Amino acid sequence: MDRRKFIAKAGVAATGTFLISSQTIPDLKSKEEERALELFRADYHCAQAILLAYSETLNFDEGLATSISSGFGGGMGRLQKTCGLVTGSFMVLGIYNHAKYSNTRERNSNTYSMVREFHEKFRSIHGATDCLSLMNCDLNTEEGRNYAKENRLSEKVCEKCLSDSVRILKDLMER
Repeated sequence: MDRRKFIAKAGVAATGTFLISSQTIPDLKSKEEERALELFRADYHCAQAILLAYSETLNFDEGLATSISSGFGGGMGRLQKTCGLVTGSFMVLGIYNHAKYSNTRERNSNTYSMVREFHEKFRSIHGATDCLSLMNCDLNTEEGRNYAKENRLSEKVCEKCLSDSVRILKDLMER
């Protein structure tokens, strides 16, 4: 995947590779974040994008993961309840702990703990974990869908939530 490249000028920073004082500082996006963004922009919904981004790292079947997560986009079936990035991240944490622990109680206990911590971190960053509050429009109405499209909410809101989700997951799984 080609990365978009930007040059920082006049103290303005953008995402990508920076050229500052003749030094190149590499893009700080992880491979999971890049893959999740790529999938999301290729019409996978939020839950699918975040889950599939970890298929190589956590060694699980993409086809099954796509099927399992298919009902979780748009806040679970576009009900605009818990954000698909949040529920998809919970699935990632479950797979991670399943591989890490052999005992079912340990798997569940650690997953529950990490899910609660993910939830709190996400909510502290974005003020909510439900799709309706995050998007601030009803995606089940034509007016809401038009508003989301005109205001590029998929890019401005969802992609920001996606990047933050990957960073939270990274923090939790590197402990």
